[in-house]
Formats: sequence, C-alpha cells, structure tokens
Amino acid sequence: MAVVEAVDLRRTYKTSTGLFRRRSLEVEAVRGVSFEIAEGELFGLLGPNGAGKTTTIKMLITLLIPTSGEARVLGYDVVKDAREVRKRIGYVFGGDRGLYERLPGIDNLRYFAELYGVPPREQRARIDELLELVGLKGREKEKVEGYSKGMRQRLHIARGLLHDPPVLFLDEPTIGVDPVGARELRGTIASLAQAGKTVLLTTHYMFEADALCDRIAVIAKGEIVAEGTPRDLKALVTEGTVVEIETFDAPGDAADRLRRLPGVMSVAVEDREQAQVLVVQSEATGTTTQQLLVALGDVQVGRVSAREPTLEDAYVSLVTRK
Repeated sequence: MAVVEAVDLRRTYKTSTGLFRRRSLEVEAVRGVSFEIAEGELFGLLGPNGAGKTTTIKMLITLLIPTSGEARVLGYDVVKDAREVRKRIGYVFGGDRGLYERLPGIDNLRYFAELYGVPPREQRARIDELLELVGLKGREKEKVEGYSKGMRQRLHIARGLLHDPPVLFLDEPTIGVDPVGARELRGTIASLAQAGKTVLLTTHYMFEADALCDRIAVIAKGEIVAEGTPRDLKALVTEGTVVEIETFDAPGDAADRLRRLPGVMSVAVEDREQAQVLVVQSEATGTTTQQLLVALGDVQVGRVSAREPTLEDAYVSLVTRK
C-alpha cells in the first residue's frame, strides 16, 4: 500500500471578473493529478509558480477539499478521515511565519508540543531529540527574533516533527535561506528520509531536487507532465544539446526566431546582470550553433557555450512544452 495516494485530484476556484465583479469565472488550479509515494520515499513535486503544487499539498494535508478525485494518506481518506490524517502528518512551509519571535526556540517547541497533544512526560526527551536532529542544540534558549532564516527553518522542521508523524510535507523549505543555511537544511531533510520518514518536497531549486529526491513529478498548468527518478527525467534531454547565447538589447522576438528552427525543443530566456541569455535545447541532430546565430541576425552576441543537459534543462523543457 502506498503511503500517499492522489487519484485524479481536481480543484476549481471561482473568481469574480468585470467592472463591478458581477461575473463569475471558474479557474481549474489542479486538473486530474495522480501519483503515489511509497513508504520511506523522498518524493519531489516540481513546477513553476501557479502550477498547482501548493494547492495539491493543501488537499493532501486536509486544508482544502478536492472538487473531485480522491486522496489518501496511510490509507485514510483526506476528506472522510481528515482528523486521522492530521494526526499522522507534519507540514513545513518556507518563510518566517508560524513562530513566536519573542520566545526562545525551546519555548516555541514546548508550546506546539502542547497543541499537538504530546504527553507531558515525553515532551522534554522529544524536544531534546529534535533540537539535536535539526542542529539547534545549544541555541534553543535564544529568542527566535535573533535566529537566521536557516535556523528558523530548522525550528519549523522540528515543530512539524514534534508528534513524530510518519509523513512530512515540506513546501519550499529552503526558500530565502542563505547557501550555508540551505546546505544544512538539505542535510536535515536527507536525514529524515534515512530515518524512515516519508517526505513530499516542493522546491524551485533543481540541484536540490536532483540531490535529495528518489522520484520527481513535474506539474505544469495543474497537470503532471512527467514523473520518474532524476535520472529518468534527465534522460528526456540527454540525447540533445544545450547552447547558451549571451545577448545584449535583443528584440522581443529573438527567442521566437530560435523556436521556429527545426530541431529546437525549447528556448528559455534568463536575465543575468547586463545581458539576456538564451538557453536553447535542441535535438542531437538538430540546429547547429552557427544556424542559431544566423537566425538571430543583427542581435549583439557575447559569450556562446554548449554543455550537457541537466535536470533543470529537462524541467524547463517539460514546463515550456506544456
């Protein structure tokens, strides 16, 4: 039995439009999402902003009721058995919300331990264990307002684990965290999976997903467009090549010119300092670098380089194709 199951999940919102907002418009945020997560698996859910990641998670953790479809956690239906699901899950989100800044870290954990119904006799040992796990031992008596973002996120993780849930949902836990703090957080997340927790992770950092996740699902416009191991997803573009072209003052249609060339699978535009970089993915026997430059015409070009595709390239190709 899968620990987490989503079967044709759908969620529709109603929004108001028009001058006086008298007209109602239905927006389908999640369109038939299905996947399974096995026990002890670290599963990644990747997608651009507005793709439906957080809406999907909110349905799985009982904060939103699906418009249609089904979802189960440890065999419990997220709608019919919402109370049982909540007892068995932890939820950690990115950002600074949800902590009491004027209290020390240990008092935050004591307070939430009471809310989560952790027996008083077990609280001290449990809190000590979690402080050690997330690397806050020795800093627990400091007020949270003096914590770095990385420390706050580690405290968030400790809070989500107070009742020892077997399933943990991590929604962009490293967002806004400095590189050192993010590395420490990734180590903590990896240790959770090694300890037998089942983890669903959303992130915008492809290298993070590549390093941590056993399997990944890519969601775009409310639908799963690919699913598999990081190696499986990279295999979608490994037969091709990636060319990065640095341009200056390129016209708005420069990327479209390249997309029309035979063999070009996707073109992404990245802003880097004073330049725009066109990242072109093409088939192995597709367009050559010279043909790309000819198609750009009089556009001022700087550095041009070719490289092997990465998970980020596979992700960009999937979501832009969608």
